[in-house]
Amino acid sequence: MNTIRLLACIALCCASGLTQAVEFTAKVIAVLDGDTVMVKRANGLVKIRLAEIDAPERAQTFGETSKRSLSDMVLNKQVKIVSQAIDQYGRMVAHLNVNGLDVNAEQIRRGMAWEYSNYHSNHALIALQEEARQVPRGLWALNNPTPPWEWRKAHPNTVTNPTHAAAPPGTVPLETTFGFTCGGKKFCSEMASCEEARHYFTQCGIKTLDGNGDGVPCEKLCGAGMSKK
Repeated sequence: MNTIRLLACIALCCASGLTQAVEFTAKVIAVLDGDTVMVKRANGLVKIRLAEIDAPERAQTFGETSKRSLSDMVLNKQVKIVSQAIDQYGRMVAHLNVNGLDVNAEQIRRGMAWEYSNYHSNHALIALQEEARQVPRGLWALNNPTPPWEWRKAHPNTVTNPTHAAAPPGTVPLETTFGFTCGGKKFCSEMASCEEARHYFTQCGIKTLDGNGDGVPCEKLCGAGMSKK
């Protein structure tokens, strides 16, 4: 890794609060859009944003097609996950691999997403995007496709969460599943369940709930070995 890329990676980690990559395997239980999935670990659910790519929003042209492409690759499968950061919305930014296939890169190769290496230039992804553009493949077969970051600026009230910079595109909020809202709670002692703790951590941005920076809030509620539903 050259010096510039190394410094960029360090900056990313420092900005996100994640000091080192974490590698693990987990089952994908939901695909939320073309670059966001939910996985199930022993200690609960984790929302993951695919690193270095940006797929069309579901409400955008080609959004559902991109989502289906990702679903075909990973839904209900065990995947290898290499985390890169935790973004400001509590989502894990990571690379996914299933049976030796680089999922992030494959979405680009299929023309299902834009290359979005925000902190350093990933020349492999840039080359794959150019290949898809030349064929043309996927969204590149459309007449003048709109990048999702431009679409979001034009439709600020359509996307659930503010997005990008380092942040993932908007995804389905956990309160639609568990019925929680963002109140005034800030400490683990105020949480009634792991689900509530995860909601405050991922959706309300209460980062103090994750004291050791491992991406899991309130270890006594959500730690390994605790029963989850």
